[in-house]
Amino acid sequence: MRPAALIGLLMVLTVLAFLAELVFGAVRLPVGGVFAALSHVGTAADQTALIVNQIRLPRAILTALVGAILAISGAAMQGLFRNPLADPSLIGVTAGASAGASLAIVFGGALAGLAGLSAIALAAFAGGAAAVLLVYTLATRASGTSVATMLLAGIAISALAGSLTSLLEFYASNDMLRRISLWQMGGLEGANWPRVALMGGIAVVVLAGLPRLATALNALLLGESEARHLGFAVDRTKTVLITLVALGVGVSVALAGAIAFVGLVVPHIVRLAIGPDHRALLPASALAGAVLLLAADTVARVAVAPTELPVGLLTALLGAPFFIVLLRGTRDYAL
Repeated sequence: MRPAALIGLLMVLTVLAFLAELVFGAVRLPVGGVFAALSHVGTAADQTALIVNQIRLPRAILTALVGAILAISGAAMQGLFRNPLADPSLIGVTAGASAGASLAIVFGGALAGLAGLSAIALAAFAGGAAAVLLVYTLATRASGTSVATMLLAGIAISALAGSLTSLLEFYASNDMLRRISLWQMGGLEGANWPRVALMGGIAVVVLAGLPRLATALNALLLGESEARHLGFAVDRTKTVLITLVALGVGVSVALAGAIAFVGLVVPHIVRLAIGPDHRALLPASALAGAVLLLAADTVARVAVAPTELPVGLLTALLGAPFFIVLLRGTRDYAL
């Protein structure tokens, strides 16, 4: 498929998925009432306007932004590691965020947050940032940053953070253990306008910054030496890329918990459809990630309504088998 055609199709699907997120839920709303509530005109009932503007609209925006950031970050990491099976968690951000959130739940989950964010979200971001900083420090020498060392350091730090989380779960009470488990499954039920504002600011930086590295990522597919000979500042590119991915994924995980497979499956599928050119792959992955997470969150809210399924659980249940099918049909995993 031509990249422009796929991007156009994904734009349409994003609008449809966003509308479905507003219409469907424990209470199904009429499409006309949703549009009236969004435009503040017409005869929308007060209840409809309240549900749309205060509950579903911030959740839909947050869902789309989180999905887009996770997917475009996954595409960027796959380009950096030159492996389409890479994902953002390789640099330790998800495991570090989980450890930070677990610490907050066990030792201070009831503490007040800041700017509409809970102490758990703040601790999760701090944990993810600390893990990435440690991984980057371990992989950086005077000669530059080694991608292979970064991968190994990420595995080690993720294992260390996972052990800390398991230790906290061992000592946690039943209530704390349930809160940790639910956080690790991912969920967007805590969406509100302050969180949307924060995520929107981060999204502007990440979604504008990563595509600017598309040409450098294309050069890195040839190898680091080749990219240097072509005139690209490879170490600077790595630093900027890791910073943007850590910022975007760290905030996403802090606000929505651990949502599996979006950063792995989405860019892999998009790459199979349009090829490895990051100039098209990055924006297409962002749109596809938004579509996937919007659709998954809609299903999570209506499948067992009025109860909600954790959206991260749903993406893992749907994404893992689908990805296995993709792997069985793909013989060569080189970019």
